[in-house]
Amino acid sequence: TNSKGSGCSRCQIPTLPTDRASGSGPISRTLASFSLTSVPRPKLSPCRQTSKNQIKVDLVDENFTELRGEIAGPPDTPYEGGRFQLEIKIPETYPFNPPKVRFISKIWHPNISSVTGAICLDILKDQWAAAMTLRTVLLSLQALLAAAEPDDPQDAVVANQYKQNPEMFKQTARLWSHVYAGAPVSSADYNRKIDKLCAMGFDKNAVIAALSSKSWDVETATELLLSN
Repeated sequence: TNSKGSGCSRCQIPTLPTDRASGSGPISRTLASFSLTSVPRPKLSPCRQTSKNQIKVDLVDENFTELRGEIAGPPDTPYEGGRFQLEIKIPETYPFNPPKVRFISKIWHPNISSVTGAICLDILKDQWAAAMTLRTVLLSLQALLAAAEPDDPQDAVVANQYKQNPEMFKQTARLWSHVYAGAPVSSADYNRKIDKLCAMGFDKNAVIAALSSKSWDVETATELLLSN
């Protein structure tokens, strides 16, 4: 899949979901809200989360330099029912510079690379502010899943499908969510095409990427697989 976007310069933060617990409930005390500027490091247990917005952060190392995030796919989207894993790396200059975040779980979305998991979101680039927290980042990514910006894509192939064939995009995104993030079962027709090419000896991940980028046409997807 060609993930080359159009510069990804102005993909703006969507409207964030309302969090009634903000400031008083569990979310205000989660790991996602911590500040790394305090010394010593705050003693926080891993796997802090909020059930309402279904975001979670785990420690990877004790130095708070690498974390694992998890967000639930928003309702009424092709990502609903999936749980998406994120790699979060905290730079030494945090909170004055944003964390480096990418999707570990493969995902089909115009503003996220289907190959590398790189994300186009303004607050992870030039619109970051020191007052923002990891909670802000995770909720913003949830909102991005519900409100793509196809005119400022990270993945041009996905963005083109999003604009040219919205129904195919939804079915494709749902299938990726099923395969890679545990969402409910997706299109039986798409799964049959995947099984057909896998039976020819091709790698399943490569098959899914080829079919997705070739509008689920088995012949052209096969040509792409053979050319690689």
